[in-house]
Amino acid sequence: MMFAGIAMLVLLGAGGYLYTRGHGAQAAATPPKPPELFLPLDPAFVVNFQDQDATRYLQVGVTVMTHDPAAVQAMKESDPVIRNALVMLFSSQTYAGLSDITGKQKLQNQALDAVRKVVADKTGKPDVDALYFTSFVMQ
Repeated sequence: MMFAGIAMLVLLGAGGYLYTRGHGAQAAATPPKPPELFLPLDPAFVVNFQDQDATRYLQVGVTVMTHDPAAVQAMKESDPVIRNALVMLFSSQTYAGLSDITGKQKLQNQALDAVRKVVADKTGKPDVDALYFTSFVMQ
C-alpha cells in the first residue's frame, strides 16, 4: 500500500513537471511580436477640392505604422511617390463624402492601400500595418 502511494506521488510529480515544461516550451516557441514603428509623413497634406458652391480645403496629418524596419526605410526612400499618391487621392474627394465618419474611414483605407502599393513595389511586400489620420481639417 505504501509502495502504491509513493509510486502515485512520483507519477504526479513527473506529470506536473512535464506539463509545466511543455507550456514553457510553447511560450518560448512563440516569437515576440516586433515593436510598432511609426513614421509621420511630414509636413501635413494640404489640398483643395471643388465643392458645388466653393473651393474647399483639406488638411490631413498622416502617420503610418509597421513592424518592419525595411518598410520604414522603403517609405522614407519613396516619400515623393507616396506623397504624390496621397495628394491625388485627397484632392479627388468631395466635401459631402468626407462629412461623416464613414467617408473618413473609407479615405483612410484607400490611403493605406496607396501606401502599401508603393511599399510593395519597392520591397515586394506591402508591410504597412496601419495608417492614421493625426489631424483632419476641412474648410
